[in-house]
Amino acid sequence: MAYFEHEGCTLHYEEYGHGTLLLLVHGLGSSALDWEMQIPDLAARYRLIIPDVRGHGRSDKPRERYSIAGFSADLVALIEHLNLGPVHLVGLSMGGMIGFQLAVDQPHLLKSLCIVNSAPQVKLRSADDYWQWFKRWSLARLLGMDTIGRALGSKLFPKPEQAALRQKMAERWAKNDKRAYLASFDAIVGWGVQERLSRVTCPTLVISAERDYTPVALKEAYVRLLSDAHLVVIADSRHATPLDQPHRFNQTLLEFLTTVDTTPQDH
Repeated sequence: MAYFEHEGCTLHYEEYGHGTLLLLVHGLGSSALDWEMQIPDLAARYRLIIPDVRGHGRSDKPRERYSIAGFSADLVALIEHLNLGPVHLVGLSMGGMIGFQLAVDQPHLLKSLCIVNSAPQVKLRSADDYWQWFKRWSLARLLGMDTIGRALGSKLFPKPEQAALRQKMAERWAKNDKRAYLASFDAIVGWGVQERLSRVTCPTLVISAERDYTPVALKEAYVRLLSDAHLVVIADSRHATPLDQPHRFNQTLLEFLTTVDTTPQDH
């Protein structure tokens, strides 16, 4: 367990293993704990750095507006604080958005990028988009974090044998600071870097759950905008793929990282 300071905010991160740097970035309302099923497999071959994003986990939760660009700047500060040089970055959901932001702003800092159940923009275009966002925004403000956690757990882990995952989700979600959670939620809506994807020069793996919130077709569309990217779809998985299909996820990620590490890069 370690901490560093950036712009007056104390940020928490965990470190495991040795070797080439691999940064794992969690999603909205989560923390470094999201990666517990990846640590044993990945730490055997990589030096893992797993931060709690500002407003989450054991990091500070300043009372201010949050932004994806701000979260990305925190990561850049962490990379510089540890004097890490180019790193592999894996981002889940909101963590993927932070990864995209870092990749377009500071492409030289990334050796590779893995985007999990995420997208390079969250734009509201249709009346239905606005309605869905308003519904989620209202529920997030009206309901307690424990209620949201139970509802999310049921949605993400609906199978009878996933009861332990549902329970874990509910318990972890209940610990969220509601104001910081809402500020992070607000940071996502309207964000986007899709028009700058040509700046992403590193090899990119996009992992999509077969039953993610957003369709596989959306991932196929943005993969075509990236210069060196491919898509892997994980069957019978929902939004929390690293938790509901850990073995398949770890295998897919390690195969990609091995390829990147053994292929000479010309950029």
